[in-house]
Amino acid sequence: MTLEREQAQLDYANADFWAELCGSGPARSIGVQDASAESLARFDRAYLDLYPYLERYLPWRSSERLLEIGLGYGTVGQLLTERGLDYHGLDISPGPVGMMAHRLEMLRVSDAPDRVMRGSALSIPHPDGSFDVVVSIGCLHHTGDLAGAVREVHRVLRPGGQAMVMVYNRHSFRQVVTLPAMALKRGLWRNRDKRVEFVRAAYDANAKGSAAPATEFSSAGDVRRMFAGFSEVRVRRENFDDFVLAVAGRTLRMPRSAFLNNLARVLGLDLYVTATK
Repeated sequence: MTLEREQAQLDYANADFWAELCGSGPARSIGVQDASAESLARFDRAYLDLYPYLERYLPWRSSERLLEIGLGYGTVGQLLTERGLDYHGLDISPGPVGMMAHRLEMLRVSDAPDRVMRGSALSIPHPDGSFDVVVSIGCLHHTGDLAGAVREVHRVLRPGGQAMVMVYNRHSFRQVVTLPAMALKRGLWRNRDKRVEFVRAAYDANAKGSAAPATEFSSAGDVRRMFAGFSEVRVRRENFDDFVLAVAGRTLRMPRSAFLNNLARVLGLDLYVTATK
């Protein structure tokens, strides 16, 4: 099978998987079952409470032309549109595209359907130097070619433009401690395929429990190499899991919020990359 055909099959699988919007699980957990303005506002509050550090990575000024890649439930896209940015969105799946177009219409953006497109991050349907800013949170590592997606981000940015990209940290506490212990306990350590599937599902799984079709994990060094074409690159670690430890019949529980401003800065789940072209 050619690489092109393999990528086409992965693109198809991604389009199908992400039609169930990223964030659907948390939405169900707080009772959000529709796309009314009230329900989406409730989801957005919960989302931003869960990631309290996120807004400081979104500082851009009104009127700058921005592309968001990977749209999910649309929280970030709505926030950026409300700040007055010239918003455009891209997603490989029709579900997130429809959700973001719906949000733009509720914000009375007159050309909402034209601002959000279906397409691949590996072949962004915009000319070179089209944007002042590109934002992609938790998307590019699912494409099957993270380095290629970063090259596309670089291509569509104008000189001096900025990218903010979140990818999964290969050296997180989850990766080096939690998941290996869980895989060993479940007898998965000797079965590579099952172990890889288990790890992917620990990050992104649909309502049926199936893992995302592809997930790539990166170190800070990997990221710096992939972003070598940018003039300035900064990498910060964020996010953490709740901590649960069972000892002598007792269970110790600590919420993830206790780690966000300390251990997460060293062994956090995610790498937040801010880069200037």
